[in-house]
Amino acid sequence: MNVSADVRSQIGSCEFLWPQAGNQRGTSIAGCILTDAEIDHTSGLLQLREGCKFGVFSTLRVKRWLHDSFPIGSIIAGFADRPWSEIAIEEWLELPLPDGTESGLRVRSFEVGRDVPRFVDENPEDAVGSVIGLQIEDSSGARLVYAPGVASICEELRSACENADCVLVDGTFWTDDEPILTKVKDSTATGMGHVPVSGEQGTLQWLSELTARHRVYVHINNTNPMLNERGPQHAEVIRRGVHIGMDGDAFDLSTGENQ
Repeated sequence: MNVSADVRSQIGSCEFLWPQAGNQRGTSIAGCILTDAEIDHTSGLLQLREGCKFGVFSTLRVKRWLHDSFPIGSIIAGFADRPWSEIAIEEWLELPLPDGTESGLRVRSFEVGRDVPRFVDENPEDAVGSVIGLQIEDSSGARLVYAPGVASICEELRSACENADCVLVDGTFWTDDEPILTKVKDSTATGMGHVPVSGEQGTLQWLSELTARHRVYVHINNTNPMLNERGPQHAEVIRRGVHIGMDGDAFDLSTGENQ
C-alpha cells in the first residue's frame, strides 16, 4: 500500500520481500495499491521499475494524474510490465497475484477527503477519488483498515473501522496549528488534509474507543511530539491503548498478538 521513496531500505530490512530464487533484480512484491497521488506515496515506484511484474491499483483520477501531471506510470511502463487497474469507490475488488491467480485478499476503497497534489491544477472540491482509505480482508475474514491521509473522521471511515481487527490511521500532526508553529507550512493540519491527533475532534479520542485489537498511528510527521518516547504526548497515546507505528512493526490478525 503506497510506495515511498525509501522503499529500497524497507525491502532490505524485510526478508520476505527479497527476490525469489533466480531473480536477482526482482522482489516478492505482488502488487501496489495507491491511496492518493502524492509524491511521498508514489515516487518509490521508480525504485521498483525493473525486475519483476506486478500490478498497480488506484482510483481512475489518481491514475490519470500519475500518467499526465506526474507521469510516473508512463515512465515505469518502459521498464517492466506494470498493469494499472482502477479501484472503484465503495466496491469490493478481488486482488490477483501477478500470474492472475487469486491472492486471497480483497479490498474496498472509501473516500476520506479530497485534496489535490501541488503538481495538479484542479479544484479539490471536484476531485472525487483523490484521497481514499482501504478496507482489506483475507480469506479468513480478518480485516484491516489503512487510511494514511484523513481530512476528517467521516462516516465512511467510522463504518469501515467498526469490525476491523487492525486500524492504521493518519497520525501526521499532533495539533492543528503544528505545521505553522514548526514552520512546515503556512497552513493548519486540517488545511493540509490531516485531522490532528489531539483535541476533542482529534483522532486519538475516536481511536481509543474503537474495538479493533490493533489501533496504530502511521504517516507521522517528524514534528509530531508523540514521537518523543519521554514526552507527555507519547505517554498519552500509549495510555489510550493506541500504538505509535515504527519500522518493523508486525501485527498478527489471526491471534491479536503484536510482534
